Amino acid sequence: MIAICPNPFRDTGLEITKKAAALLEAEGVNTVICPVFSEGESGVIPMDIDERVLEDEAARCDMVLVIGGDGTILEVARRLHHQPMPILGLNLGTKGFMSTLEPERIDLLKKVAHGGYAVSRRMMLKVRLIRDGVTVCSHFALNDAVIHGYGDCIRLSAACESGKITSFSGDGIILATPTGSTGYSMSAGGPIVEPDAQNIIISPICPHAIGARSFVLSGNRVVKVTAGHLRGRRAYLSVDGKWAADLSGGDVLEVSRAEHETLMVDLELKSFFEAAYDKLS
Repeated sequence: MIAICPNPFRDTGLEITKKAAALLEAEGVNTVICPVFSEGESGVIPMDIDERVLEDEAARCDMVLVIGGDGTILEVARRLHHQPMPILGLNLGTKGFMSTLEPERIDLLKKVAHGGYAVSRRMMLKVRLIRDGVTVCSHFALNDAVIHGYGDCIRLSAACESGKITSFSGDGIILATPTGSTGYSMSAGGPIVEPDAQNIIISPICPHAIGARSFVLSGNRVVKVTAGHLRGRRAYLSVDGKWAADLSGGDVLEVSRAEHETLMVDLELKSFFEAAYDKLS
């Protein structure tokens, strides 16, 4: 069975979702529709759709088809971090780095129905915010964990087991996975890394220091970022683009490789390098 997870704000009337379900059902694959971002929104889901909750259906499914942008894929990956299964993205967003399929190639779902795909294993991050020795919050990230000032310049320092990595004042810092290297990290001047690599990428955001540059670390590192005294300024932590917590001076963000991974379906239509070139040209 394949769970189809559309973003109903991008797939208006779930027209593409219905087409995808019909294609898969015609090939003998059962489907269940589990919309994302639709809770509490009236009039978004058509009356003829029997919508289900993804977490309730996941145990019966072998794959998830996500119809939307990268944000929709990140939300599904977050919900399924405890129960990894292959995720196939059909892009209705802008760049859609995490999606293999574009709407005009939807007929390739017939290939998927008969096992014609590969699976890419994507590293995730375990994220903890520590205050006075106590864990304030913990999350898992497929893309990144970001400390950012609320329009204020803040002081940050990063270190790992081997010692200090960098220290600077600026708008913030990004700790990204290879999957997230084509997102916010890239916009901040960070490197593009093959998505199935095992690395932690550190990218300062608008640093007030000539020597503050990005670092690519082994995935086995445990990185700790310490927020300096904020002196009335405000900063926050976001994980995969979602607000996680407001920061206090002296807070420590600890990031390490998560034990589990996200599984992404690859139809092998293009190499990562070719796809990146096309999307960034």
